Amino acid sequence: MTDLLSINQVAQTLGVHPITVRRYLREGKLYGIKVGGNIRIQKKSLNAFFKPLTENKKLLNYKDLLLQGKKKIGIWGTGYIGFSTMAHFASNGIYTLGYDTDQTRVSSINNGEVYIQGMAFWLGFSTKPLVDSGHMKATTDWKKLASDDVLVHFICIPTEKNGVPWWEPLNDVIKKLANLKQIKNSHPPLVIVESTLTPGTTDKIIIPLFKKNGLIIGKDLLLGVAPRRDWFVDREHSLKELDRVFGAVDEKSAQASEEVLSIVCKKLHRASSYKTAEMVKSIENAYRQMEITLANQLSLAFPNVDMKEVLRLVGTKWNIGTYQPSFGTGGYCIPLSSKYVLEGALHPKHLTLLKETIETDTKMPQIVAVTLAEKCKSVAVLGLSYKGNIKVPNLSPAITIVKQLQNKGIKVRIFDPYFEKDEIKKIVGAETFIFPDGLLEFEGIAVICDHHEFTTAHVHNVLQKLENCKIILDNVGIWKDLELGKNGVLYKIPGQEGWLS
Repeated sequence: MTDLLSINQVAQTLGVHPITVRRYLREGKLYGIKVGGNIRIQKKSLNAFFKPLTENKKLLNYKDLLLQGKKKIGIWGTGYIGFSTMAHFASNGIYTLGYDTDQTRVSSINNGEVYIQGMAFWLGFSTKPLVDSGHMKATTDWKKLASDDVLVHFICIPTEKNGVPWWEPLNDVIKKLANLKQIKNSHPPLVIVESTLTPGTTDKIIIPLFKKNGLIIGKDLLLGVAPRRDWFVDREHSLKELDRVFGAVDEKSAQASEEVLSIVCKKLHRASSYKTAEMVKSIENAYRQMEITLANQLSLAFPNVDMKEVLRLVGTKWNIGTYQPSFGTGGYCIPLSSKYVLEGALHPKHLTLLKETIETDTKMPQIVAVTLAEKCKSVAVLGLSYKGNIKVPNLSPAITIVKQLQNKGIKVRIFDPYFEKDEIKKIVGAETFIFPDGLLEFEGIAVICDHHEFTTAHVHNVLQKLENCKIILDNVGIWKDLELGKNGVLYKIPGQEGWLS
């Protein structure tokens, strides 16, 4: 058995973390067998890691430096994007250091907690062992990221505020990254932008700011662009599994970006340039917004037709997607995508469809509020998040619906299990109510998103006792199988015949 080594012995021999050894086993770079329930690795399979001396002198690439623990990844911003970037790279044996101005977030991360509700399910693994091993750490001191042991920098900061593109955080991070000029290293630091960008942002903001601060891209640092396109409620659409588009300012930056991203991402698509890569995210979401908005316009144009059924049947054609009417879009991406494209376009006057899309999408929650106000004196709104099982209120239709109802003198209350009552009050200026029993008090109910908590047996029992309720508008159809109409309630899903009449 002397030719067999434990995972820890191999880790010490190769100078890597045991997590990395396990990944080598999965990739077939090492050969292991089970001995007494434990994995043992054949000593001879390590030979591939010890090439002749002439080969050993070859300069390591970015991927090798990270995997061997010689360098770290720095993550600027630890929200949904930044936190998940940290977790995925750390789970592959990479040392990561996240920066955030929020001390509560930082403390939570350093305690091994997943502070973002719903993120633990999406990740599918615990971050506590990664924190305990030192592979996942956070700080409020940005200077710790601007050091020679941090080789790769991911920019994961928000680029929108109040529904429009917003560049202050990006400007701030780039100014801080200017301190990289003082670092002398065999490899220039690599910066990868994961935030969504308006087409042209790299040329108009990022590159000029680096130059202004004395950094030559390609010499002092490398630059890649790879906006994220995650769906944070579905493990099948994770950072690891989703197709990833990236581009870079030059060949060296492109190669380094591909090396680093391939540590986590299975499917990489290299764009011909960073300009192309930065456009993809905005345009793909602009497509989705236009198609969703067309579904809404059709339901308004044909109010006496079950447009939901029509669109389902339209979607049976092999080259057409299935889009359903709704209360309007929400979140960080889709409602902003058309605005990003318009702002970055050289000739925005030609993008008339996008302008109409924004106008209609903005009006949809207002139309829903009008329908409810015409039939009810009191309304319960379920969900502040724009999407189920996550805590993201950004541009949620709920915000407009609540404010419109308040302006019309309607008593409106809102409940979301992901938000404290003080948070709800601050965001929409409305009180909450006791859920689900409090539903019995209202004449109208608007369901915004499909949180799991809205579908329990107790909730269903309460709904069967509704007496005062006149109308339920269910944006996501979570109660469609309950036959609520038997109680005299008008139950409608967006797109159904007469859903807004």
